[in-house]
Amino acid sequence: MSQIPPVDLGRQYANIAAETNAAVLEILNSGCYIGGESVTKFEARFADYHQTSFAAGCNSGTDALFLALKGLGIGAGDEVITSTFTFVATAEAICMTGAKPVFVDVTADSFNLDLEQIESAITPQTKAIIPVHLFGRPVNMDRLMAIAERYNLKVIEDCAQATGAAWGMQKVGAIGDVGCFSFFPTKNLGGCGDGGAITTHNEDLLNEFTMLRQHGSKIRYQHDVMGVNSRLDTLQAVILSIKLRHLDRWNKQRAAIAQRYTKLLAGLEEHIQLPTAPEGGTHVWNQYTLLVKDCKRDALREALQEKGISIMIYYPKPLHLQPVFLEYGYQSGQFPISEQCAHEVLSLPMFPDLSIAEQEQVVAALQTVLPQL
Repeated sequence: MSQIPPVDLGRQYANIAAETNAAVLEILNSGCYIGGESVTKFEARFADYHQTSFAAGCNSGTDALFLALKGLGIGAGDEVITSTFTFVATAEAICMTGAKPVFVDVTADSFNLDLEQIESAITPQTKAIIPVHLFGRPVNMDRLMAIAERYNLKVIEDCAQATGAAWGMQKVGAIGDVGCFSFFPTKNLGGCGDGGAITTHNEDLLNEFTMLRQHGSKIRYQHDVMGVNSRLDTLQAVILSIKLRHLDRWNKQRAAIAQRYTKLLAGLEEHIQLPTAPEGGTHVWNQYTLLVKDCKRDALREALQEKGISIMIYYPKPLHLQPVFLEYGYQSGQFPISEQCAHEVLSLPMFPDLSIAEQEQVVAALQTVLPQL
């Protein structure tokens, strides 16, 4: 019985090893490891891919969110609405500016913001909304942008898990005021270390962002504002440029794997809720995430691990119940769908090179184990 990992970055590397090794060796021999032409070329290609006017790299997806918020002038006394069912970085970035995160529940069929609940969370202090395109599934951006325009709110898209996803004919990250991306290795477009970027049509925001990421400096050794050190290094940029050429193919492979999972698991709806792609949007399946019914998730995880199948749980506790956010006064039961998801989510192995035989092994294990729990 073969062991099946949740993600296999080694297989991805093997498929692009020759071109990656040559490009990395060229950078190492050049002696230019921070900034330079490779970074600016990647930024231009990333903007072109998203059909935005600009893109700019940084050290991580977390920094992309933080610097985008700062660049939009959001800070102490402001409120920013976002999902409570997401990775901590989304709310962490809000807090780092001095602003307050205001959490909203999700829908169980999308894992994304419940758009019906956003307006009731808006106050005179609300300055922005951060929709999270969780697991690669795009938020309904037509509806969200209509709300934002009605209340004159900025929209910062958290695209950390959704590079290549689209709503209608537009890529996510090109619809709101700014898109924020992570290049953590396990993402659809991942580097060989940390990295992040923003996309925007707003040149003023681009200039603020690039100044903030470089110690608040436009001119060397002159610092106009308090900034940070958050640069996308040259090695990551050249690796990401190579991977960007393959991204659409990899995303299509992910979609085919997701469709196969859904077809093969169709008889198990009594035990699990399968993920769906939205009408009007393109899902890129960074994760294939189930809801396991009747409080059986942890037992299922253990049973699958015994059969050599590694799964992931994103996320076991919603943000409003995390110790770091207790000061905001949220209570257990306040966001019931997110709390349900935290107890029921389970992500199956998902990566472009996952074989049909491996998928069948995963499905066979589920078909055997679920009725016995």
